[in-house]
Amino acid sequence: MATNATISDQCRRSPAATCGCRSIAAGGAATAGTSLRRAAALASAALLLAAPGVHAADELRTTAADQQTVSLTVYNGDLALVRDARRLRLAAGELRLAFADVSAQIRPETARLYGGARVLEQSFDFDLLTPETLLEKYVGREVGLVRSHPTTGDERVERGTLLSVAGGSPVFRFGDRIETAGPNLPWRFVFQDVPADLRERPTLTMLLHSAEAADTDLELAYLTGGLSWQADYVATLAEGGEQMDLAGWVTLTNASGASYRDAQVQLLAGEVNLVRQVGPERMRAMAMAEPAVADVARESLFEYHLYTLARPTTVLDRQTKQVALLQAENIGLEREYRVDASGPFHGDYGDERRLPVLTVLAFHNEAPALGEPLPAGVLRFYQRDSAGRAQFIGESAIGHTAEGERVEAALGAAFDLSADARQTDYRRGYGEEHESAWEVELRSAKDVPVTVAITASFPGEWLVVDESAPHARVSAGSARWRLQVPAKGKATLSYRVRLR
Repeated sequence: MATNATISDQCRRSPAATCGCRSIAAGGAATAGTSLRRAAALASAALLLAAPGVHAADELRTTAADQQTVSLTVYNGDLALVRDARRLRLAAGELRLAFADVSAQIRPETARLYGGARVLEQSFDFDLLTPETLLEKYVGREVGLVRSHPTTGDERVERGTLLSVAGGSPVFRFGDRIETAGPNLPWRFVFQDVPADLRERPTLTMLLHSAEAADTDLELAYLTGGLSWQADYVATLAEGGEQMDLAGWVTLTNASGASYRDAQVQLLAGEVNLVRQVGPERMRAMAMAEPAVADVARESLFEYHLYTLARPTTVLDRQTKQVALLQAENIGLEREYRVDASGPFHGDYGDERRLPVLTVLAFHNEAPALGEPLPAGVLRFYQRDSAGRAQFIGESAIGHTAEGERVEAALGAAFDLSADARQTDYRRGYGEEHESAWEVELRSAKDVPVTVAITASFPGEWLVVDESAPHARVSAGSARWRLQVPAKGKATLSYRVRLR
């Protein structure tokens, strides 16, 4: 290998395009070089680091390899409780423990260590080792710059001081000259060690006091973001659409920055009150995994429902996993058509409005087919065509549904039903009182008669003073009519409402 003097002579004799660096006098202006990201990417190909365990002389280090058990309680809404149990040999007195392989989205203020040691202080190290952070930490320190001769391929190493990485180009001082990296030729760095404040993985560092030297069982419990779950349901309608089979799945998503192998997983259904805080940036990328099939036990916990998977499961970072939740057959299904005829009632609006006729499917969460609390999620419907192929016909979000409650799912507008609404009269009375008359026409292209529910919401005080069909007062501000529409026919609702 050539000496540093040879390298310097070569650099001074060669144009920048062949040398791979730019030299300027100390105190002169550095020309723009390659970006820091490019520099770091090239540097990462040949980082020559000190042996792993650079912190070992100062602390006891534990990783996921020491885990005895790990368990998760995953909540709705990007939150989970992690309980990570490890067995370690502790020395007597004070010692520093580096608890590695925790979630990258840990809320460190929630961390609690249980076991035979007392925690005196703790800190979360999230400044992770990357080529970019390593360059930043070496500003002001000596770095080796490795360059290859463009003709012979011989590598030469020269050590210099890294002055800056601001603006995207590393700037070095080599003796009596200052250099920045050239944009075209490959080059890399040589570092002596890893700075003590850089970690290769998220780590919770704790100062402990142990009463005696012994093998000790420790469990770290903490809350973290990046883990969430929801229920996904698949309903298959029977021929005629009066019954359905229902399959429920738990969809687990892990974007926490850590993997949980052979974890005991529990899922809590319900909205837990949280004091919202600004956390780290959420990781977005996820990879799909094959569905897993497992029995799920359910119990009440406070005002929530807790679901426990019957067997351990591995939830890898950046993974979405599905676990079977329920299977039910021959559930009675109701179909209803709805029109929302709410409109402006405080003026003369004579124009006709086309209204969508929504299709709503409903069922009761009751025995013998169901009768178990249903967690919130997405309910998707399928129905087989004449060739026996299952076709997707719509989906709807459902909330947490207790036993005995009714579940409704709106699937969109019916193709062969239509509705038009038009104002037929408007009268202003005394003071703020006025009357508005409306007509809603329903038309059907179906081969069978159907019933359509028409709902209208009214502002302020209201009274229906005339109507062609009786209404039901469904709330303080709305009325509902039900009209039967004959096959291949039409039906019309007319009503007058007085408002104040």
